Amino acid sequence: MPSNPIEIALIVYAPASQGNDGRALTIIHGLERALPGLNLKWTSSEKEELIPLPNRDEWVVANGLNGSLPFLCNDDDNNLVTISGWENPNGLASDDAPHFEVHADFRMEAFSHIDTANALESIAEGARAFWGHATPFKAAVEIAEQTAPTLAGPPSPPWGLPALKLPSDISSPEIPHRLGWLNYWSAASARALGFPDPSRDVELLSRARRTATGGWIVRLTDAPLELDNAEHLDALLRAYERFPKIGGR
Repeated sequence: MPSNPIEIALIVYAPASQGNDGRALTIIHGLERALPGLNLKWTSSEKEELIPLPNRDEWVVANGLNGSLPFLCNDDDNNLVTISGWENPNGLASDDAPHFEVHADFRMEAFSHIDTANALESIAEGARAFWGHATPFKAAVEIAEQTAPTLAGPPSPPWGLPALKLPSDISSPEIPHRLGWLNYWSAASARALGFPDPSRDVELLSRARRTATGGWIVRLTDAPLELDNAEHLDALLRAYERFPKIGGR
């Protein structure tokens, strides 16, 4: 096992649920297909003790109030995969309705880049998401520091990254709030961003693929994103320059 395992933080943002709309089970089944050997058949107690779920699907339906996705995980301390989803009362844009967001976390040791992209696609499409990303945790934390205002006051994004607006200052829920390593853009989000442009997106298209619903999975760098890697940082900066709408700038 590598001495510095790569922890992936995967997040997608979708419209709020209308009751129990079946998205939770679609997401779970899709993620299990995407990550080889995965079985999400455990949850956790308040004492963080694993609880097996022999009738997992029925339990999810019974506990998925208001279309939420209750916490699930596998039983593998060496390769822990977790997922949960909930309704966030805040909107993704100015004067917008609440939204549904799904968070999954896992290490990449047992999975390939393709597996990770498949996981992002399966969760995003299952959630009917506007947009989302899968990013190594360290880079995701640094990217999150782009959004203003920070607890320390005015924004001071690391690595020369652009300052991004709060969701309440963004004009449309289809506009992504930020970039990540692997990016999911729904068909509506891609249209809002003007992607793809055959003349400007040759490099991005070489690492992109279309999804079944007309969305896109766009990978910024071949290897997982590390902002202290000059080539990776340059790729991220170029992507922000290419898509000035991202982050409501």
